[in-house]
Parts: sequence; C-alpha cells; structure tokens
Amino acid sequence: MTLVAVDFDNEIKHLRTTMSSVREVTDLESLQAQITDLETQASAPDLWDDVERAQQVTSALSRAKAEHGRVTGMDTRIDDLEALVELGTEESDAETMEEAQRELGKLKRDVELLEVRTLLNGEYDAREAVVTIRSGAGGVDAADFAEMLMRMYLRWAERHDYPTTVLDTSYAEEAGLKSATFEVKVPYAFGTLAVEAGTHRLVRISPFDNQGRRQTSFAAVEVVPLIESTDSIEIPEADLKVDVFRSSGPGGQSVNTTDSAVRMTHIPTGTVVSMQNEKSQIQNRAAALRVLQSRLLLLKKAEEDAARKEMAGDVKASWGDQMRSYVLHPYQMVKDLRTGFEVGSTSAVLDGDIDEFIEAGIRWKRGQEKAAG
Repeated sequence: MTLVAVDFDNEIKHLRTTMSSVREVTDLESLQAQITDLETQASAPDLWDDVERAQQVTSALSRAKAEHGRVTGMDTRIDDLEALVELGTEESDAETMEEAQRELGKLKRDVELLEVRTLLNGEYDAREAVVTIRSGAGGVDAADFAEMLMRMYLRWAERHDYPTTVLDTSYAEEAGLKSATFEVKVPYAFGTLAVEAGTHRLVRISPFDNQGRRQTSFAAVEVVPLIESTDSIEIPEADLKVDVFRSSGPGGQSVNTTDSAVRMTHIPTGTVVSMQNEKSQIQNRAAALRVLQSRLLLLKKAEEDAARKEMAGDVKASWGDQMRSYVLHPYQMVKDLRTGFEVGSTSAVLDGDIDEFIEAGIRWKRGQEKAAG
C-alpha cells in the first residue's frame, strides 16, 4: 500500500461531527429505554405462553440492541483509530500508519452508510421488505434479466448477512423468470430498498439470439413494506378469490406432487399474489395473505397521500419508464437515470455490489421530498 498524506486530525474530527448528528437523530436515550422495557418483557416467566407475542418481543429486542450497538460501536472504532494514529505517530511506525489509513477508509464508508440510515424516517421505512421482480418487454432476454436481478438482490442481502426468504418463483418456458417474490427480513429493509422500485433496462448481445444481435430488455422491481400484526388491514373473505394449483419448477417440471400452490386475488383492486415455495397449501395461503396485506397497506397509504405514487402498478417495464440501465455492450456501464450515479464494473453490480446506488437513491429521494415541500 502506498502511503499518501492524510490529515488524520481533520478526518477524525469530521467523523465525530457526523456521528454527533447520527446520535441526535437516533436518540440513544430513548432507544436504551426501549431496550430496558423489552428486556423486562423478555424476562417474564410466562413470555412463551403466547409464542407469537414472545417472538415479537424477542425480535424487537434484537433489533433495538443491534441499532444501539451500530451507533455506539462506531464511536468505539473512532476512538480506537485515534489511539492507533497516536501510536504510529509517536513511534514513526509506517506499518501502523498504513493500518490506520486502511481503517480510516472503512470507517468513512461505514459512517456514511449510518448517516444515510438516518434519512430513513418515512412511515414504513423501518419495516422489513417484500420484493417482487417481473420480466417485462424483451421476451426470453427479459425473463433472463429478471433472474439476474433476483440474484443481484439476494447476493446484496448475503453480503450484509441479511436473511431472505423466497416466497414465489414463476419460471419462464425457455429460461429465466416470469416473476419472483422474496422477503428481506431485516429492519429498514423497506426504507433501504424502496429506491430500487421501478423499471430496470438491460442492453447486451443476446445469448438467446443465434445471430448474436444486441437486445434491449426490461424488468420491473416492486418493493413493499412487510405487514405487521398491528397494521389495520382487514380483508373480508368475500373480497378474496383463492385458486389452488400445482407448483412448478424450471421448464414447467412439477416440484410438488400435490396442488399446494396458491393464487390469491383481491377482487376490489385486482391485486394478485401467487405463492408456491412453502410445503403446504396452508403455509402458501398464509404467505400470500401476508404479501397481499403488505401491498394493500402501501396502496392505502398512496390513496391517503396523493404525492406518493411509487406503486408497482405504475411500473410498465418498457421504454420511457426506466430508472436504471445496465449496458453490457458495446461498452460496460450501469447508470441510475434519476441520480446520475454510474459505474463501469457491471459484473460487480450484478453480483450484488449496489450499496452506492442505494445510497445515492436515498439521498436523491429525500431531496425530492424536501423540494416538494
């Protein structure tokens, strides 16, 4: 590693200033009070008499502790960096200063991400997320692109150790996916991934064209907040149409011997949800209802607030509606058309390296909201 002149004093001062703002927004005192209350509830001897309630309490406690530790842990890392710089300076130790420079780079990035988290203050931003990807215009290339996007998001989650659950996969006949739905089960997943909603566009030499021609294809990404038991979204049975069918794998092969897959239609809005990845019809029905409620929750919010129209129904997955382009030929570039952020390493992006796109999207979104008043 080549050492460059670094003003550690100024850099550390800037990190502390940023963390001061983060702590103010996070409100550590309130968070600690919440942790204390949840710990009291979690220690109750009869907690597990109600399993659902127990899971809610332990889950909330885990999230609160993680949030508190994320902030206080960063303060500790800054203190450690300062001590490392002092040691390296006093002993004129180039190796120690190299280590300090590496840690400074990591800290700056991590503090930036933490700062972006403070921008996630929307009504549902703290929720877990349900992501649905649908192939759009472009035939088999679009179906293949939908599968590429699903892998990209699952790899992104894997990089961060975020648990995911695939709820439904509808395979296209030749290759790829017609659609897929999965949950990202971590706090703030919705606020983080909401900026990924929209139409994604792929330009490449088609691997499915025997003449090797360039093909443009599209896929739509929908992101909704996961429903919680406290949300008042009641769906009368009369408003539901439930169809049962046989689950299928790639190429139409049956993966189940029973008709366990469920297609649920909300008749008043026409919203359709399919689930086939659980083992039983009862489990698929429960998962479908949960995702349907999540979509209706966001629909209800959109109806209450006309300014918020980022709904999956508005995403047409075709020309004139794209928010990000992935160009693999004749040059390599991924560019977000809203923020202007772009990178040349398309393979890294498609392997889940999308944090900078998400960060730029969150900052852009908050800027748009402020401008709108």
